Amino acid sequence: MAALAKADERVVFIGSDITKRDLEAFADNYPDRFFMEGVYEAHIVGMAAGMALCGKIPYINTIATFLTRRCYEQVLLDVGLHKLPVRLLGSGGGVVYAPLGPTHLANEDIAILRAIPNMTIVAPCDAEEMARLMPLTLKWPGPMYIRFAKGGDKVVSRPDLPFEIGKAIELREGSDALFVTTGITTQIALEAAGKLEGEGLSAAVLHMHTIKPLDAERLIACARRVRAVVTAEEHTIIGGLGSAVAETLLEAGVSKAFKRIGFPDVFTEELGSQNDIMGKYGISVDGLCATALKLLRP
Repeated sequence: MAALAKADERVVFIGSDITKRDLEAFADNYPDRFFMEGVYEAHIVGMAAGMALCGKIPYINTIATFLTRRCYEQVLLDVGLHKLPVRLLGSGGGVVYAPLGPTHLANEDIAILRAIPNMTIVAPCDAEEMARLMPLTLKWPGPMYIRFAKGGDKVVSRPDLPFEIGKAIELREGSDALFVTTGITTQIALEAAGKLEGEGLSAAVLHMHTIKPLDAERLIACARRVRAVVTAEEHTIIGGLGSAVAETLLEAGVSKAFKRIGFPDVFTEELGSQNDIMGKYGISVDGLCATALKLLRP
């Protein structure tokens, strides 16, 4: 954020009830562009919209579920309707905050924001990809939701593969199955693809870091080369990545064995860690392998 503020004087940061840790450089060097608000998510979205109408590029950061669920109307009407360059930075997408229960789990944030016209949705797979994304957000038109995890996740993105908003990245080629992923499920799929090699199967991994707009051209091309398509997301299977992929393939007339992996139509109320909850619903290396095998060898 400090680097963005240095590069562009229009950059403003707004936090809602978050720690100042790692933001010291921004706060110290640009105090007139650093705002730390309380638990007023609807207020800060309206505040950011007003700043954007005055020529600023506001970046809001707080827990993903509060930024999407609690202030949906403000995001829709204040930001989306006016196509404003407000950047919504959602910390802890999915079940990162598992020990805190359903109130803090962002299992439907992508579905909620996919329905808003003009909204771009990006979910980087690791910290290095996040770093490649952020400079591109300065010139991107309209609002953007950036969903990221807890940090410390394994780095699986590759600097040699160009990163562009709206363009999927094929991290692994394959001829039998295609894993379409977003966020941290990309690292899971890469491990699953490696494990399937032991079964004599070739699995491709298409990292769909941008869920909206979806890279339909790359998706269709990759899907046509395989016998089965499996989507994996740390999100409900209703309205998220899996839904977007299914809609795109069906409308293009691409018929393949197909399965969505994610949370079913339930509240994930289990006690446990992020990995515990994801594992229960098959969002794991073994879960992806079992699903692909079932589709390829029924």
